[in-house]
Amino acid sequence: MARDLPFHRHRLTVRGTVQGVGFRPSVFRLASELGLSGFVQNGRGTVRIEAQGARVAELAARIRELPSPIVVESVEEERLPLGAESGFHIATSDDAANVEAVLPADLALCSECRRETLDPRERRFGYPFTNCTRCGPRFSIALGLPYDRERTSMRRFELCADCRREYEWVGDRRFHAEPIACPVCGPQLRFLAGSGSEPSTGDRALELACAAIERGEILALMGLGGFQLLVDATSPAAVARLRERKRRERKPFAVLFRSRTELEKFARVTEHEAALLGGSSAPIVLLRRVEESGLAPDVAPGCLELGALLPYTPLHLLLTERVKVPLVCTSGNVSEEPLCVDENEARERLAGIADGFLVHDRPIVRAVDDSVARTVAGKTLLLRRARGFAPRAVARLDTERTVLALGAHMKSTIALVHQGQVIPSQHLGDLDCSRGIANLERTVEDFCGFFGVTPELVCADLHPDYASRHLAEELARRHGAELVLVQHHHAHVASALAEHGLEGPVLGFGWDGTGLGTDGAVWGGEVLRVEGARFERVAHLRTFRLPGGDQASRDGRRSALGLLHAIDPELASRWARAHFAPEAARGLVQLLDTRIAAPITSSMGRLFDGLAVLLGLGTHSSYEGELARALEVAATDADVGELPAFPLSNGVLDFEPLVRAALSARDVARTAAAIHAACVDAIVRLAETAGIERVVLSGGCFQNTLLLAGARARLEARGFSLFTPELVPINDGGISVGQAFVACVSESQAGS
Repeated sequence: MARDLPFHRHRLTVRGTVQGVGFRPSVFRLASELGLSGFVQNGRGTVRIEAQGARVAELAARIRELPSPIVVESVEEERLPLGAESGFHIATSDDAANVEAVLPADLALCSECRRETLDPRERRFGYPFTNCTRCGPRFSIALGLPYDRERTSMRRFELCADCRREYEWVGDRRFHAEPIACPVCGPQLRFLAGSGSEPSTGDRALELACAAIERGEILALMGLGGFQLLVDATSPAAVARLRERKRRERKPFAVLFRSRTELEKFARVTEHEAALLGGSSAPIVLLRRVEESGLAPDVAPGCLELGALLPYTPLHLLLTERVKVPLVCTSGNVSEEPLCVDENEARERLAGIADGFLVHDRPIVRAVDDSVARTVAGKTLLLRRARGFAPRAVARLDTERTVLALGAHMKSTIALVHQGQVIPSQHLGDLDCSRGIANLERTVEDFCGFFGVTPELVCADLHPDYASRHLAEELARRHGAELVLVQHHHAHVASALAEHGLEGPVLGFGWDGTGLGTDGAVWGGEVLRVEGARFERVAHLRTFRLPGGDQASRDGRRSALGLLHAIDPELASRWARAHFAPEAARGLVQLLDTRIAAPITSSMGRLFDGLAVLLGLGTHSSYEGELARALEVAATDADVGELPAFPLSNGVLDFEPLVRAALSARDVARTAAAIHAACVDAIVRLAETAGIERVVLSGGCFQNTLLLAGARARLEARGFSLFTPELVPINDGGISVGQAFVACVSESQAGS
């Protein structure tokens, strides 16, 4: 930084999370405190400051220290001639400024707004839409950049005199808070009974909604980024009714608690987890549950963990304060479909699920689901990246081209690279239904339109049947863009490289359920040497066949049968006769013998499924990863028995000893723990064999706490540098970021 001189004027261009988070008011107050003159102004994604005065150099240092949710990523400084104005002001936003890939995320209710909402002396007492510069809707209401009220869905609400005074007074924490509102001029609630009776409004609407929950009914709530379904989490009948109507057989529900104090009656909460729950992102956090806590057993059947969240909007706060019991709080959709965001759409799609609807008149611009996280060895692991995180940029890449990555088929996201910034979308869900595919298409249109860009490179997965691949091909034709296809597990590893600013070489473990390999087989237990856009498959799980193909992802018996057939066909035939109906057993064995409709795989996810079945932990997965989770649950807190071998020969990890250990297990928990320990041991041996100091773990299998924490401890103890995705999901939700990285880096490698 140049030495400060009073006769110079400084221009600061600030990038980061600096719009919609009270940054300009904070700069105004700092500049006034430092006796500076000049202005601060929103650009389209950046903030520009021009300031002069004896202490101008202090300003650049002080703005870097502003507290969350402000995040200053970079400050560019230049000297200008001295200006003539006196005093400091907030200038009108610069609409003509160049667009940067920055959007503000939705922010959870802050402590001051919480206090106001619950204080009868405050004019916003009981108001469900209280917010300030430190909290409230952002991404879910934004129509364009720069982020100003007229470019949000709040533009329809004209400020009353009191709100106008707060908005314009620099000393108020609502100074330039774009979603500012109050009971006089802001959005209002309505309650609609399922019977179609006349709607009730205001506090009466909230009262009727709470009464419906207390009667054991299902409430459809129009939340921050879409509809949610709420029931009493302590009522077995209410939870069972929700499962039946939503068609969600066993997948765990998240639970909304009134406060940390209430939550600690039901789950163990570390300080790290408490900070996550109560922070500005406020995701659902997976916590170790307390046994016999009083929650309905079907809230999270077969799980040691509980997905918990605290009130992150005033509306959620008011509901929990009145109902006074934990509430199941789950996505407002039929399972696997996108969220409902519009009242009319919700009343049509959720009519067979909800008994009543609590809605409001603040339009939701885009669907934003709740984020999901867990902590592993003191680090945050994102499992679903949405509210509170999206759409913050997660990396910078050295490219001037606009890149659009369409992600995977499951846990879909897209990623846009614009002016070097990698900005992933919110979680979109799976692409198994027409509504999911339409949602993907809308999100592509939304992102490209928001930034006014046309993609020059379009990325997709190798798999020819993925809906995301089909859309990528169509977009490439439509825009004359180059199509880049990226192998699934390469993208998994690359997502961590992008986030951590690495190119390689790294030893990357891509362990998951399914991903098309370059040889046409179904990969999933891969060890790759990755250097930017190049990778080499240096090791993998021994292959086996899946009778019936994709059906094995739901019927774990098929994975078990495929594993047994690979090591002993006669043993497989006997096992099939004992675990399938006679005709089915003969047919499945025939598929394996003839290799018809039995694709070959190296999937670690299907190995875990098969081992869970062989240990008697279940037979089917009603949701992705259910059997693998059962294996982890069985191993948790168990003593590790004698480790089965997991031999490596010519780059192939042989699962046969693990399968035989499961078949002969006398103590299921100890055997499950030993299987996990054997997998960790294999990771360490592979890393030592490869001799590459930097190791990446990525893919859905590493959502397993025992696997990830065990590998981290062992690798770091041996001096390896371990990297995992942290700002993007470690599962398929991070694939789009990895695809974008590979496409951008391939250009630079091609030119070198």
